[in-house]
Amino acid sequence: MRTTRLQRRLRMLALGALATWGATAAHAQGSADAYPDKPVTLIVPTAAAGGTDTISRLIADALSKRLKQPFIIDNRPGANGILGTELAARGTPDGYKLLFTYAAAMVVNPSLYRKLPYDPVKDFAPVAQIGRGGNLLLVRQDLPVKTLKEFVAYAKARPDKLNYCSWGNGSGGHLAMESLKKQAGLAMTHVPYKGSGPCVQDLMGGQVDAAFADMSSTVELVRAGRLKALANSGPSRIPMLPDVPTMTEAGYPFTNYSWYGVLAPAKTPPAIVKKLNVALNQVLKDPAVVQRLRELNFTDLPQNTPEQFGATMQKDLHDWSVLVKDIGLTLE
Repeated sequence: MRTTRLQRRLRMLALGALATWGATAAHAQGSADAYPDKPVTLIVPTAAAGGTDTISRLIADALSKRLKQPFIIDNRPGANGILGTELAARGTPDGYKLLFTYAAAMVVNPSLYRKLPYDPVKDFAPVAQIGRGGNLLLVRQDLPVKTLKEFVAYAKARPDKLNYCSWGNGSGGHLAMESLKKQAGLAMTHVPYKGSGPCVQDLMGGQVDAAFADMSSTVELVRAGRLKALANSGPSRIPMLPDVPTMTEAGYPFTNYSWYGVLAPAKTPPAIVKKLNVALNQVLKDPAVVQRLRELNFTDLPQNTPEQFGATMQKDLHDWSVLVKDIGLTLE
């Protein structure tokens, strides 16, 4: 008798739990169906006018049209992306505050900083990867070099006389140049900025001598003769600058590539993450968006799932940690 009563009680508890789960799932799906029903904020952890900002505004505009609600850019630069990324990590996990970021903030910073106010894996839900590629090694127009080989020889003959800028300590541009310095035996001074835009402006103005900078905001400057491009840190040459070799082709291997991506705070409902992922992948197939990205020299556009993007992040966390350790760079 007791066994029968116990079985009935367990059955009732199980049915109650199932009903609760079903109601919760139905509510979550209902929320996803209605999402978004108000403006969405995209936190961008860089200054305006740089590559991350340029791409984010293009994607935000396309999402606004597709999902019928404004996607608003909120630039929060500083500390190599840490300030804006932390703000996004602490956001309410409801899909209305997202992060549009670049690789270094998520997969390089954990190897650089002893204390980081966010965990890129535990504090975020990957939504979608937005392209991948490398950066251009640029020098000021009046620097008397035309190739990477000439640049290395010029810098070697002037130890500690040349400087270079990046969009922050530990940024992709910083690490790429440090890798080159170590391979070539160069001594140059690093000048960190809060974004790639100000860095490139001072490079054009002659205040700094060199930089690794994003392609999207610099190719046209190279084609206009305002800067010289010596190499590309990506896996292959780019169509708009076919004569510029990769770092590896020029004799200084570099295989750690950059990407942009959208992430949500951890515990954001999976149905909302999926809806955003589908919308973003549709955006990356939109002919007008693809054309504009090509004009920005952004042609490698993987359309992946949140799980695939998460796997990319895990791999890159390992690969960049190896490079950071090899360079011997640690930041407070």
